[in-house]
Amino acid sequence: MLKSLKFSFPVFSLFGISVMDRYLIGELIGPFVFGVGVFSSLGVAIGSLFDLMRKITEAALPIEVAAKVSLLQMPLFIFYALPMGMLLAALLTYSRLSSDSELIALRSCGVSIYRLILPALIMSIIVTAIAFLFNEWVVPASKYEATLTLQKALNQEQKNYQESNIIYPEYGTIKKDNGEETEILSRLFYAEQFDGAVMKNLTILDRSQTGMNQIVVSESAVWNPQQNNWDFFNGTIYLVSSDSSYRNILRFEHHQLQLPRTPLDFAQKRRDYPEMNILQAREELKLAQLSNDTKRIRKLLIRIHQKIALPFACLAFGLVGAILGCRPQRTNKATGFGVSVLVIFAYYLLMSMGDALGLSAVIPAWLAAWLPNIFGLGVGSLLLIRMS
Repeated sequence: MLKSLKFSFPVFSLFGISVMDRYLIGELIGPFVFGVGVFSSLGVAIGSLFDLMRKITEAALPIEVAAKVSLLQMPLFIFYALPMGMLLAALLTYSRLSSDSELIALRSCGVSIYRLILPALIMSIIVTAIAFLFNEWVVPASKYEATLTLQKALNQEQKNYQESNIIYPEYGTIKKDNGEETEILSRLFYAEQFDGAVMKNLTILDRSQTGMNQIVVSESAVWNPQQNNWDFFNGTIYLVSSDSSYRNILRFEHHQLQLPRTPLDFAQKRRDYPEMNILQAREELKLAQLSNDTKRIRKLLIRIHQKIALPFACLAFGLVGAILGCRPQRTNKATGFGVSVLVIFAYYLLMSMGDALGLSAVIPAWLAAWLPNIFGLGVGSLLLIRMS
């Protein structure tokens, strides 16, 4: 133990951290770095490298572009590797201490099992915070840049908007005569074509006004950001009473309508889920809620909760790894790696189950996202109580 203390970090003494905690954290850092390196490399190889090599041979993707895309995708795999590295570090560190009888020596001095695993839990919380910030600030931007770089190199650059058949339904709530509230279609927006600035051949059914419906048919329309409304050109407005009787017909060359900007946002290309941070995902959620797209709403809600829940896998893995490592048996790196793979497989199996149950509306979105963490922390706490 004294020999290993030479490698502990002197800066910890500045914060009043005990010798035992410095020793344990120092022992955890090496396997953690090793684990993050191994798991992120495996992730890149399986999730990115093979596909890029296929594109190099089949689609003549330049090697330098493939290298750039691989580097840009690396942050996503590093994020996934952080909880795996924490699991491997806790498992190997406490297993070595157990096999060398250092845990027995510490416990004979009155150190409880709770106190022994505390450094692993503190380090897990720090890694959780790092993973959350990394996944918010670095991963979405790098993943989006990788997608754009790859599309440009393969001449598959996609326009950042939907070019045709833009259909945007908007729903509102009305109160019936009996006082019951119900959700109805309040507005339906259709544009045949969109070139990124001008929408063409539009038909809008507007039922948002009480006692009157209007149908707008227009040759083209643009969003006016100065006046925050739509400019319609060369069209006709049909006004119809709620009892379906004729009210008026208005022909126009230029007419402004106070309609929301949402159809324009809806027509613009949306990023994939890993390419969005929480703020961007919440903006997407608002659009999906306005269009009442229940499937996309559920998926976005689960992904937003997962943005918070996934970093906490570091805490669950740190707890489970420390408890498994404290058992009186020797675990080498190969065995530790194998046990880690099994735990990781169980975690992602639960995550897939949560996804399926959440998308089917069997369980709420927050539970779908947090299900693996709840299970992991529950199992870890149960093992800890039994061991104490």
